[in-house]
Amino acid sequence: MNEKTLLADETDELQRLGRLVGKWEVSGGATGTTSFEWMEGGFFLIQRGDLLHDGHVVRMTEIIGREHPFGEKPGTEIKSRVYDTNGNTLDYVYELEGDVLTIWGGYKGSPGYFRGEFSADGDRLTGDWVYPGGGYHATMVRS
Repeated sequence: MNEKTLLADETDELQRLGRLVGKWEVSGGATGTTSFEWMEGGFFLIQRGDLLHDGHVVRMTEIIGREHPFGEKPGTEIKSRVYDTNGNTLDYVYELEGDVLTIWGGYKGSPGYFRGEFSADGDRLTGDWVYPGGGYHATMVRS
């Protein structure tokens, strides 16, 4: 198996999240901008956001991909960690089935999650953040 085949096999599920690549305007319970880009090599997607949520400025960077600890095989789930300028770290699991994106808070099946659907042209993602005691509607439009 050559390197290109190995790369494609290992990143297929992650590559489908490539539809997020670009700049987005965010509205709903959080407002602002966010962008996604591939890290060189294609094994990680990087999100950078500048948002206003509940009166708080949230500037963040998120690294999305498979965990691959030294000496071990890559994990099967697409996981992420968010780092923000307030010192918070948040973990998520991404799941994309067709046009429906679910972002689980911490682990699959968590009571905290986002579930949204891409428009037919892929330039709009509309859904809801749900968590115990709250939640909000959210829309991202490619800019």
